Amino acid sequence: MATGNLGCIVVAVDGSEESMKALQWALDNLRLRPGGEEVEPGALVVLHVQSPPSIAAGLNPGPIPFGGPSEVDVPAFTAAIEAHQRRITQAIMDHALKICDGKEVNVKTHVVVGDPKEKICEVAANLKCDLLVMGCRAIGPIKRMFLGSVSNYCINHVGCPVVVIKDS
Repeated sequence: MATGNLGCIVVAVDGSEESMKALQWALDNLRLRPGGEEVEPGALVVLHVQSPPSIAAGLNPGPIPFGGPSEVDVPAFTAAIEAHQRRITQAIMDHALKICDGKEVNVKTHVVVGDPKEKICEVAANLKCDLLVMGCRAIGPIKRMFLGSVSNYCINHVGCPVVVIKDS
C-alpha cells in the first residue's frame, strides 16, 4: 500500500448516496501519513452534521395558538425528535464505517449539531485538516439560489483544499 503525507482528511457524510461515494473515493484514492515513533498516524475523520431538533421538526419554538400542544407536550415532542435523530445519525455512521471496513485506515467519527455549511468549516478548522472531501447533489439553479449549496459554501469558506465528488 502506498503511503502519503496527509495528517487529517475530513469526509462529510449526510447519509446520501453522493456523500457515501465521496467517502469511498477518499478511501480508494487518498493516502494518510503512516505513524512512527514520534508521529501520530494520519486519520480519516467521518463527519456528520445533525440538524438542531427545532429545524428537523419544522418548529419555531414558542406558543402554539388555537389548541396546539401545551408547553408540557413540546419538550416531549422535542425529545422524540432528538431520539429519532440519534437513530438516523447512528445508521449513517454505521453505514459509513461499513464502507471503511477492511481498509487499513485510522478512521475516527465526529458528530456535531448545527448548520452543515458552518459546522463542516468549523470542524475542518478545529481539526486543522489537510483536506475536506464531500459529495455534491445535482440540485437545480432555483433550489441552489434559495437554499445554497453546502459544497459551494465550504469551497469558499474553509481554510483547506476541498475535493467535491460530483454525481455522474
